[in-house]
Amino acid sequence: MGTRQRQAAPLGKAELIQIFDNAGSGISECRDLTLIRTMRDMLARRSEIVALEVADLEFATDGTATVLIRRSKTDQAGVGEVCWLAKQTTQLLRDLLKATGITAGPLFRPISKAGVVGTTALASGEGSRILKRLAQKAGLEPSRISGHSARVGMAQDLVARGADLPAVMQAGRWKTPAMPARYAERLLAGRSVVARFDKPHGS
Repeated sequence: MGTRQRQAAPLGKAELIQIFDNAGSGISECRDLTLIRTMRDMLARRSEIVALEVADLEFATDGTATVLIRRSKTDQAGVGEVCWLAKQTTQLLRDLLKATGITAGPLFRPISKAGVVGTTALASGEGSRILKRLAQKAGLEPSRISGHSARVGMAQDLVARGADLPAVMQAGRWKTPAMPARYAERLLAGRSVVARFDKPHGS
């Protein structure tokens, strides 16, 4: 008999607002807030976010940007995939680069308590610890937050806005609909034939 796997708590739009309202304004907080917004826009896995380099970014004239994922769990051949970043995320990235003085190499790096920026990329597990720390500061329950929480939250937000599963699969680089369907199962249940059948005619 199978056991239903416990899902990571989502960091959706509502949680994101709460996190930004309660975060500090230091250089570490600048990195952390930039990281969570970038993770959401990319629906990034924790391995993908820490692998990003400055050279992977391309800023557009309209205030947005794109970022290249050079290799991912579902792209072991390294063909790469380009993701779009919103204006708010792009501005945070610009602010981060200016504050840290980073011009090349890893985008997200360790920062000491004294504000000294490291030269190497964050360790893979550090993304999860950053999300937990942001959640705790915002009064959210950190124990259920994981490196997948931003990915789960964005998948749910996309479905809530009307995106279908194929579109969410493409955005999150899923090869099958199993995981995005699981993440958004309660939202999708509200669109089921039974839910539509039970609605009054004309609604």
